[in-house]
Amino acid sequence: MSDSDSSDYESMDTDEELQAAFASGKLKPGLNVVAEEPKTFFNDTEGMEVKLKAFQQNLDWIERLDLTNEPAPPPPGTDFDGEDDVNDDFRREMKFYCQAQASVVRGMAKLHHLEVPTKRPEDYFAQMAKSDDHMKKVREKLLEKQIGMERSEKAKKMRDLRKYGKKVQTEVLLQRQKEKREMLQSVKKYRKGQLNKLDFLDDVEKAEGKRNQPTVQNLDKKRNQPNKKRQFKNTKFGFGGQKKRSKYNTKDSAADVSEFAGAKQSGKYGKNPKKSGRPGKSKRMKMKNRKR
Repeated sequence: MSDSDSSDYESMDTDEELQAAFASGKLKPGLNVVAEEPKTFFNDTEGMEVKLKAFQQNLDWIERLDLTNEPAPPPPGTDFDGEDDVNDDFRREMKFYCQAQASVVRGMAKLHHLEVPTKRPEDYFAQMAKSDDHMKKVREKLLEKQIGMERSEKAKKMRDLRKYGKKVQTEVLLQRQKEKREMLQSVKKYRKGQLNKLDFLDDVEKAEGKRNQPTVQNLDKKRNQPNKKRQFKNTKFGFGGQKKRSKYNTKDSAADVSEFAGAKQSGKYGKNPKKSGRPGKSKRMKMKNRKR
């Protein structure tokens, strides 16, 4: 070991000296930290009184509304006689409550003694903090929100009604198919001689009569239909929309020859057209000469 190393080792404090310094407060946790002197606190009563007199104003009690009184008795089952615990939040809040309760009782009595009203009269109107324009915007916003909610509820009900209508329509179609199958089976049995009567046809007619009875939905559809004048204009001028290419042929219209077949039967394009009700020219001349 060199001379410099030995001198550094001798200058270092021993563990016992460091522990004694830490116990006395000269050292704090950390490496090579110099301990600071502990702060001393004192109650400067004279200085506080001077500051209080500096900003104190001699005003009436009605302007200050300050009260100094003992807290009200605690509720039954609550004990405040024990030692105060700084960590007991419930006990502290209960003391604040009792102190405020006692102050309110004493303050109300003092205000009544000074004939100061403590209740707002029924015909009292206070000035609003917000302007009329601002409140108008608030009302419009609330109204818009309410209308939006009503529209969403109405749309939801309409969706539910559509779903229910589709369900009922499906059930009706299934019921009709079932009745049709049963009727065909009964007809087959009648043809084979297994049935002697055609009573099942009466049941079918009754079922058809019930279906053809006017329902509320059919009446609503009739009410919602346009009048005769509007229907005539719709058939004459169309229902609006695109007018271009409306008369173009399609695959179905090109394959439809029902008009030609009807015309052929009526004699428009045939070799032997039917004779019209009007007689020929020669017959008309003869008839005219007879009248003369």
